[in-house]
Amino acid sequence: MMKRITTVNAKEEIAKLRNEQCAEDDVFFQAMEEVLLSLLPLFKSDEVYAKSAKNAIIRRLITPDRVIKFKVAWLDDKNEIQVNTGYRVQFNNALGPYKGGLRFHPTVNEGILKFLGFEQILKNALTGLPIGGAKGGSDFDPKGKSDFEVMKFCSAFMKELHKYIGPRIDVPAGDIGVGAREIGYLFGQYKSITSSFEGILTGKPPFFGGSQMRTEATGYGVIYFTRKMLELERREDECLKDQVCTVSGAGNVALHAIEKLQHFGAIPVSCSDSGGTLYDSRGVDLELLKDLKLKKRVSLKEYIKVHTDAEFTPVADYPKDGHAVWHIPCFAAFPCATQNELTAIDAKKLIKNGCKCISEGANMPSTAEAVRLILKSDIYFAPAKAANAGGVVVSGFEMSQNAAMQKWTFDEVETKLKATMEEICINVSETAKEYGVEGNYVDGANIAGFKRVADAMIAEGI
Repeated sequence: MMKRITTVNAKEEIAKLRNEQCAEDDVFFQAMEEVLLSLLPLFKSDEVYAKSAKNAIIRRLITPDRVIKFKVAWLDDKNEIQVNTGYRVQFNNALGPYKGGLRFHPTVNEGILKFLGFEQILKNALTGLPIGGAKGGSDFDPKGKSDFEVMKFCSAFMKELHKYIGPRIDVPAGDIGVGAREIGYLFGQYKSITSSFEGILTGKPPFFGGSQMRTEATGYGVIYFTRKMLELERREDECLKDQVCTVSGAGNVALHAIEKLQHFGAIPVSCSDSGGTLYDSRGVDLELLKDLKLKKRVSLKEYIKVHTDAEFTPVADYPKDGHAVWHIPCFAAFPCATQNELTAIDAKKLIKNGCKCISEGANMPSTAEAVRLILKSDIYFAPAKAANAGGVVVSGFEMSQNAAMQKWTFDEVETKLKATMEEICINVSETAKEYGVEGNYVDGANIAGFKRVADAMIAEGI
């Protein structure tokens, strides 16, 4: 008789895999464990997936197709050779070409990218678009580098990466540390090497075939998803109007989440960067934030020189094992900075302060313990793989435009983004209800994404 998947042997499988891997895979296993345990309602109710050992779906899903690691040697402004490490984790292409961002940051390592790539598989599946999951990047830090140095690094990085990508093979995008500037340099080098003008990267500048509103997509998408979730759960059309909201981060996701919150009449009062947390009880000045973070690229501490009534809390003054932004009373919280930024201490404070909704804008920004506490509370929780899918949704739109040699307007793209994020939310909600975990958007998202990928893997054989 085929062995059915249960809580016990699911945890045994996780423990076995953890013993096989290295310490830097901790965040990958955190993501994998959450997904595997979320799938138990599916395994209990559907024989095809319960007996998935026959097709080794779980083992195949959590094992990357390939991990590419390469040296990146480049010349700095002092004419000295610098060396960094580049990666591309091509995780799963059952549904379409590998798709996922490139991250340039000192913390990048294989474990981080495996976590991000694994999450990307299910996130991309939820969009309904024909794209697989991947992630890549380097431990290179663009901060403090001249434009020329960034260009030299990007050129050296693409000299290696171009061997493994293609419009029907793998289509990278931007992520932390990889914005329009970096994408432009990467695209230019790819075109120079291959003499081919094709949609090999998404997030490109418009004159290279980039889509309108790619910069805004993830932040806007989080808010569209949140509004639909609150509408489904609370039956409120104007659910965010006049409500105090807290946001972490100060990059594209955070700033555009703040922008869309303000558009819907909410009052976002915070954001944060590596130096600390800004709190403005009247509602943050978005134009000033954009000037400080997108143009001048300076600390949020500069904000209080203009708005003296605002408060800036340095990281050194944060609560122990917590983040200052989550200790501000709010109706809704939007972690939009980085992984594991919202801890159990923070979750307890949000619950105590009466927070009604948490939507993840960053990738896995809540720790596993924090998520468990939140799911036991009355808070509506939107997990990252569903709520922050807006970026990859518009990246998929960019691929479509490039393939058809078309150009969609900003309004056309935003209309399609809004519709897609609402469809994802409805699908997640209905899937959770179908498998007996109504209101649990974590389980709903994991089951819905897994089913789509698993069906394709079973259909294609090995």
